[in-house]
Amino acid sequence: MSTVSVVTLAKGRPAHLTNLVLGLMRQTRAPAELVVARMQDQPYDLPEAPFPIRQIPVAGDPLPLAAARNRAVAAASGEAVVFLDVDCIPAPTLVADYARRLGECDGLLMGEVLYLPGGATAGAWSSDGFADVAVRHSDRRGPPAEGIEICNDYRCFWSLNFAMRKATFLGVGGFDERYAGYGGEDTDFGKLLDQRGIAIAWLEGARVYHQYHPHHMPPIHHLDSVVRNAELFEAKWGYRTMGHWLHAFRLMGLIDDTPGRPIRILRRPDADDLALTGQQSHQPYSNTASVIRILDARNAAALTERAGTLAAEPEPA
Repeated sequence: MSTVSVVTLAKGRPAHLTNLVLGLMRQTRAPAELVVARMQDQPYDLPEAPFPIRQIPVAGDPLPLAAARNRAVAAASGEAVVFLDVDCIPAPTLVADYARRLGECDGLLMGEVLYLPGGATAGAWSSDGFADVAVRHSDRRGPPAEGIEICNDYRCFWSLNFAMRKATFLGVGGFDERYAGYGGEDTDFGKLLDQRGIAIAWLEGARVYHQYHPHHMPPIHHLDSVVRNAELFEAKWGYRTMGHWLHAFRLMGLIDDTPGRPIRILRRPDADDLALTGQQSHQPYSNTASVIRILDARNAAALTERAGTLAAEPEPA
């Protein structure tokens, strides 16, 4: 593709956004521009870059992620658009990798993601240094050995780091802006592409390094929006998405998600829930699967204890 715009969404996290800009300044192929969909009133103070940086204000609360992506693409001038989350630092060949591969595949391409530990971006940093300490997410598959590999499960689409031709994105109508807050809008978009016969593919290269920040998985701090967006997805497509998060919420006693009924929030997350799901300082990422394993073990132990208590009770006279 002859021109490539990079777009990102931002609310807070000024240091993360500055590092994203610095990463773009070190590209082997410079982007045509960076468009920041700014979900806050105050503009960011960003480094002077050799390419234009435009900040587009996007109103809405909670996080208008779907709308912000659509506004950013509408404002972008490039034939191709690279979408990066604000906490991602692009490796030096990211723009060049996407430009080359989008010339071969008119679909949605997902680049590599590696996770950085806390402190990795302190002081002067380099991509070479990141490569020595970054790790892959245990619950996400890695890239193909080379080139492009078609992904046959739209649920694998992950909006952290991906790219499309702008015309293709606009042709399907972009993200459904009825999704508000965290969760579900990217799976909905993947489902839309699947229905339209537009390829979703893994890409070798186009790497980003995810900057450390405390997080919760499953995202109990976004309980309300996950529940709301899961029900929107069900109304639209006939079944719920984010099943692993809902499963964890159910095991924690936060929700009742009985099929065929609206999801009910039973209680609010408490300090114990936050401690269980919170990312620890030594962890590059948080992990829903590990939390589910802990919850399953706890529930199994409770059942065993209950069975033992019942067995020890005397027979009625």
